[in-house]
Amino acid sequence: MPEWIECTLGDLVTFQRGHDLPKSQMQQGQYPVVGSNGIIGFHNKYTTNEPSITIGRSGNVGKPFIYYGKTWSHNTTLYVKDYKGNDPIFVFYFLKTLDLANYAGGSAVPTLNRNHIHTLPICVPKSVEQQKKIGIFLKKLDEKIKTNESINNNLEQQAQAIFANEFLSLQSLPDGWKQASLIDIADYLNGLAMQKHRPSANEIGIPVLKIKELRQGCCDDNSELCSPSIKSDYIIHDGDVIFSWSGSLLVDFWCGGFCGLNQHLFKVSSIKYDKWFYYAWTKHHLDRFIAVAADKATTMGHIKRDELAKAEVLIPNEADYKRIGALLQPIYDLIISNRIENKKLAETRDSLLPKLMSGEIDMSEVDYE
Repeated sequence: MPEWIECTLGDLVTFQRGHDLPKSQMQQGQYPVVGSNGIIGFHNKYTTNEPSITIGRSGNVGKPFIYYGKTWSHNTTLYVKDYKGNDPIFVFYFLKTLDLANYAGGSAVPTLNRNHIHTLPICVPKSVEQQKKIGIFLKKLDEKIKTNESINNNLEQQAQAIFANEFLSLQSLPDGWKQASLIDIADYLNGLAMQKHRPSANEIGIPVLKIKELRQGCCDDNSELCSPSIKSDYIIHDGDVIFSWSGSLLVDFWCGGFCGLNQHLFKVSSIKYDKWFYYAWTKHHLDRFIAVAADKATTMGHIKRDELAKAEVLIPNEADYKRIGALLQPIYDLIISNRIENKKLAETRDSLLPKLMSGEIDMSEVDYE
């Protein structure tokens, strides 16, 4: 078993407060200006060599970021000035386990003071080689997630190009094609007011899918719970098409697992037509729906069902429908598959992280060479 040593966070690394740089003083350049929420601009000078690790000092307090390049660390961050011979990648993942936001001071605007966190007692591997093995293992999981995200971005662009070529560039309606609307090709089921469907005392609740969850792609510990006994139509599964029609309008495949559909979200489905067809057409009209919602004289813009009836759709003849489906459905299937894999990878990473950082899992016999 490798040796772990007790020390302070300040023994592991030295933090430095970031540097002031108003937007008006940023000069065009190649170096990211990094704040507590990530990259906020670019500049022609840098303060931090690669790899650059920051944690939020104010704003998004305590959240670590790592950048594999030189950066300007903004004054809303603390950045690692000295790694003291320790492995930077290990340091980044170790910081993710500390919940540093709990150490922020100040009531009006919580702020993280480096002197307060430098004294935190910690326990870390003495061997830098052991640190590197832990860091590499976790980084490989994150790299696979990013690779899948990049693949999905390319796949979505391909799908949009195919859709535009097949449907939007037509000069006239081909033989056997017909015009219709969104409500002719799919059912748009609005969710339930889940406050009326809480779990009973003897039930284990299931997460509620609201706009927040749809935007982040998953449910979390803060997600509300509903009864698993709700009507099956309102149970959402991986691969279902969800359309947020109020507030933040978006259309997406849900890949965040088993949950219950809240009001203000449509589950889009069809008995007659395939998923590629009603997803692509609903997404095609999203920009117009957003514009309609923005014109509403309400605090939270939304669209009504009559807008779905106004949204024109072209239904191909049987041969063309099969031909286009053979192009698009495999693309969307792969997007869904990659997202589900990413969810599992993230769950694996998050479950192993505390075990790796406590020494519960021994990486000494692992060889990445």
